[in-house]
Amino acid sequence: MDLKQLGYFVRVAELGSFTKAAVALDVAQPALSRQVRLLEVELRQSLLTRNGRGAIPTEYGKLLLEHGRGILHQVERAREELGRVRGQLAGRVAVGLPPSVAKVLTLPLIREFRRRMPEATLSISESLSIGMQEALTNGRLDIALLYNAQPSPGIELTPLLEEPLFLVQRRAGATPPPARPRPIALRDVARIPLVIPTRPNAIRMLVESELASLGCRAQVVLEVDGVSAILDLVADGAGAAILSRHAVATSPQPQAFAMRPVGAPALRSKLAVAMSSQRPATLTQQAMLRLIQELAPPLMAA
Repeated sequence: MDLKQLGYFVRVAELGSFTKAAVALDVAQPALSRQVRLLEVELRQSLLTRNGRGAIPTEYGKLLLEHGRGILHQVERAREELGRVRGQLAGRVAVGLPPSVAKVLTLPLIREFRRRMPEATLSISESLSIGMQEALTNGRLDIALLYNAQPSPGIELTPLLEEPLFLVQRRAGATPPPARPRPIALRDVARIPLVIPTRPNAIRMLVESELASLGCRAQVVLEVDGVSAILDLVADGAGAAILSRHAVATSPQPQAFAMRPVGAPALRSKLAVAMSSQRPATLTQQAMLRLIQELAPPLMAA
């Protein structure tokens, strides 16, 4: 059995599409289809049901998918073990970060990863939590940091930290901010026009859920995805925003905004490390997980 063919089949089965798998693997779709078909010929079994909407594993395909993941994992572990003989961890790890976290964590994480695992390869991508959760399921990401993630089949969550959320408004005049800004009750936030991301953004869902528990609704005037764009609109007077402290602190002009903690009840965003429970973590991925758990809390707090 050819390992490349097996890897191609696993990716097609996970993504449910030859087109998506060809993009993820960076191979031409006809070549991908030919290699999977050769695997089917060798095994004398139809592994995928092909239709206009994609490709679904047959009963034989489901069985091979289960074994194939284990085989490919063992191959990756063998490569890592050979690297350890040379004194270094090897292999590749793909990490997904929310945009606001990526601004704080990407550079320190890359520096420390290169120092500790010089023979390993790191890929970091920025995305919203809902997209990263899907990428974990289909194998495009090994580790992701997710905000307010709900338990779901195939995803293993490890709590990392909690962040207070603030009402962010345009600062009036050149008056310096108070050392301890006065909190605002969550019920009062419902009366303030908000610039907020579209559903199912984690902060959006948290705000609406907590307000609903008080019998209130958010007054949404603009729906915008992207922290930079939201802050630009707040600075322009379009409305206020609900964001974390470091989302504002890492903006080009943090002094342009006034921040008030949201209380009664407090709004806190929970950040968790997520990994697939369907694929055992390699040694390199385990080392990366420990590195994130070590670096992220102090960096985010600062």
